[in-house]
Amino acid sequence: MPSVLPDGETVPEDGALPHHALEGAGRRPLGFYLHVPYCATRCGYCDFNTYTASELRGSGGALASRDNYAETLAHEIRLARKVLGDDPRPVETVFVGGGTPTLLPAADLVRMLGAIRDEFGFAEGAEITTEANPESVDPRYLAELREGGFNRISFGMQSARQHVLKILDRTHTPGRPEACVAEARAAGFDHVNLDLIYGTPGESDDDWRASLDAAIGAGPDHVSAYALIVEEGTQLARRIRRGEVPMTDDDVHADRYLIAEDMLTSAGFSWYEVSNWATSEPGRCRHNELYWRGADWWGAGPGAHSHVGGVRWWNVKHPGAYAQALSEGRSPGAGREILPDEDRRVERILLELRLLEGCPLDLLKPAGAKAAAKALADGLLQAEPYEAGRAVLTLRGRLLADAVVRDLVD
Repeated sequence: MPSVLPDGETVPEDGALPHHALEGAGRRPLGFYLHVPYCATRCGYCDFNTYTASELRGSGGALASRDNYAETLAHEIRLARKVLGDDPRPVETVFVGGGTPTLLPAADLVRMLGAIRDEFGFAEGAEITTEANPESVDPRYLAELREGGFNRISFGMQSARQHVLKILDRTHTPGRPEACVAEARAAGFDHVNLDLIYGTPGESDDDWRASLDAAIGAGPDHVSAYALIVEEGTQLARRIRRGEVPMTDDDVHADRYLIAEDMLTSAGFSWYEVSNWATSEPGRCRHNELYWRGADWWGAGPGAHSHVGGVRWWNVKHPGAYAQALSEGRSPGAGREILPDEDRRVERILLELRLLEGCPLDLLKPAGAKAAAKALADGLLQAEPYEAGRAVLTLRGRLLADAVVRDLVD
């Protein structure tokens, strides 16, 4: 969740949506993202809307406290019910992210889930995920989450090498994420993800292979592997600017991606989005697929973004301001935009092209269609799907996905 919010038009105090936003809603899945903005420490590369205890001290007072956060978030879930009115859709996915959701007691996360259940109900087989820091959970905590309705968990592993974790300012010890996978399995979680980051300054190819080996050996059914992006304003960006650590170049990122593809595929994983691999279709993250396919989701929490029927809005960033708005019966929305058809077309290409199924060629304008034909000739798109009317990236195309997208949206 980015720390910088865009501009936009004012959100009505009651959060009301334009009537057209719910037209045809029954044909779209509905999900919830719940943002928990608290962290024990701030990682040097993090640009998300998160706060440590020292950053909140004297800033928002009791309203910013995590002690009553579950009830504050439940207020927004009840607001969502009012705004969506008689929308009959049950919730198909929930994703609790942060920050570090597992800094809250497990009972608080279950309570937040209960508010969604009470107001909307869950679809049969709903996917309910939380992120977790490896050092903030134990077998009892995981069992309480599972008993409370969570059925998928995502651990932030990032690396198996201590010196890499140190550059990232990650505080968990190597080996702990792998142990967490076993503990989650024992608690009854069928679906477990490990998040990895490649391209950290000082990381070698062998370091990256060791991290992949450790992740695969732990036995998750999903692995996410992201190239490190150095965001302006972060501690890591300042260290690179001062020359304390080197910047990793794009060629290294490409090499690391190829290593990941080779090792994960050999271990029985298959890519289904450029940065995500799963051992089976049920192991995919359905909540993220909901984002990538432009469905509807309500983002609750400070700085959270939502999208319903072509209307996108975002909440105020600070936990104190967020809680204050809800306590006064106001929407915590800071701004919104109604997406024109052209913006929605472009977003579909941007997101769907990254998926295993690709995007329909009929979304492309003449210049984009010409670029797609060239991408096919250059080996960036697969031939068989192209003949069937879809643009699907080859492995080489995945390495150059951003460039391919730029050409196709013209």
